[in-house]
Amino acid sequence: MQILFIADPLESFKIYKDTTFAMMREAQRRGHTLAVCEPRHVSWVRGGQVSAQVRHITLTGETDSWFAVQSDGIAALAGFDAVLMRKDPPFDSEYFYATHMLEQAEREGARVFNKPRALRDHPEKLAIMEFPQFIGPTLVTRDAAEIKKFHAEHRDIILKPLDGMGGMGIFRVREDGLNLGSIIETLNRDGVQSVMVQKFLPAIAEGDKRVLIVGGKPVPFCLARIPQGGEVRGNLAAGGKGVAQPLSARDLEIAESLGPILLERGLLLAGVDVIGDSVTEINVTSPTCFQEIFDQTGCDVASLFIDALEAAANS
Repeated sequence: MQILFIADPLESFKIYKDTTFAMMREAQRRGHTLAVCEPRHVSWVRGGQVSAQVRHITLTGETDSWFAVQSDGIAALAGFDAVLMRKDPPFDSEYFYATHMLEQAEREGARVFNKPRALRDHPEKLAIMEFPQFIGPTLVTRDAAEIKKFHAEHRDIILKPLDGMGGMGIFRVREDGLNLGSIIETLNRDGVQSVMVQKFLPAIAEGDKRVLIVGGKPVPFCLARIPQGGEVRGNLAAGGKGVAQPLSARDLEIAESLGPILLERGLLLAGVDVIGDSVTEINVTSPTCFQEIFDQTGCDVASLFIDALEAAANS
């Protein structure tokens, strides 16, 4: 297959942990050809197909100069066997517009994973509200009074913006309510921006587990991201320690319930975040942790993913 990866600049990759790199490495190992571009390189000219300025690359196996450009030029997205949208968040206006162009490319015959409409219609934090049986007490609102009422009921809460990533903008407010008003003002911007508020889950001390779902099926190991020091956030970007472990019975129940639903919607890969027994996010833009799980357990998540990609692209 010819695979196009739409991603952040290759020069920014930390290949020892990057999931997109792991996908590329496994795809090349199987004999597939690799092309790359950034979202800013995608364009659509009147009367023409959605195209991009792409670089055709091979992986060198080296640590520093880890890729070599074989050729570059304009190519229609419909000319590839698979297009992988792997741009990291934030999901901003430009990401939103990119999904529209990718959806047009689909109409022209492109096979895009995850599906553009599914990316656009599946806000990663808000999506959990569809599955109340798997989440803890949660409120989404702009109303400061509603947030204070939620705190009065649950006493120990987490507040976070709906568009945050990597643990950005997450606050914990304990029973004393210290700085609650100021935190609300910071996050909801005088009622302009919605905030997610959740009851604090003490099980975070055991890790914020990333449960991967590939092709509708759970990967048998998750990565528990354990907060360090005085942090309440387990995110690796916030200094959390990643510990791979087998799925618990509850993890498996969640993944087996959500997997077929997400796959039906066009989400070939999803990362479900679980604290204790509760889902806190469903990540679909560019889920990670492939290499951490492989390095600690030998479970080759990249191979499972390319298996699923080959099956989906040829269906």
